[in-house]
Amino acid sequence: MTDRSADRTSTRTAADRKSAGVGDTAARLPLGERISAKLSRSVDEHRANAEPESTRLAKNAAAGARPPRRARLRLTRVDPWSVMKTAFLLAIALGVVTVVSVVMVWSVLDAAGVWTSINDTVQNIVGGQEAASFDVRNYVGMSRVLGFTMVVAVIDVVLLTAIATLGAFLYNMAAALLGGIEVTLAEDN
Repeated sequence: MTDRSADRTSTRTAADRKSAGVGDTAARLPLGERISAKLSRSVDEHRANAEPESTRLAKNAAAGARPPRRARLRLTRVDPWSVMKTAFLLAIALGVVTVVSVVMVWSVLDAAGVWTSINDTVQNIVGGQEAASFDVRNYVGMSRVLGFTMVVAVIDVVLLTAIATLGAFLYNMAAALLGGIEVTLAEDN
């Protein structure tokens, strides 16, 4: 099988290669002119894609090469299982980001001395023996805040996953009635 393909390629003559444009380098434009021609054609194609009604721009784009292919597609169904998996992973990522950001904010507030400043302010305002034993960290300590944040993150994961899956089902029903979302895709040269 490889012998035949080698025979076919070796039987090409120089005239065949020249007519196909393989060996003809003398008639080619300089590199700078070829690049500027390509760029001007791509600009015309971009304008033609931006304004599909404009036939003049489409003709300019097609003058040097074939116009870009376009496909009009309609999104009629979204798989609820894939939406659920994707939403679950994104919700987990959001939960992790939430927990990490709360830990960082609490640590920055602690390092800045906000909690001791609040304790001092409360002791100055209230005064007395009860104020001396007051510590704001008993109410908004790291463990309490982190526990509350984790509970909220878990609830968010469950709710976001359920809402996204329900949205996929609702989209499928609406697309069955109305036809779905229409998208036009264009080839990029």
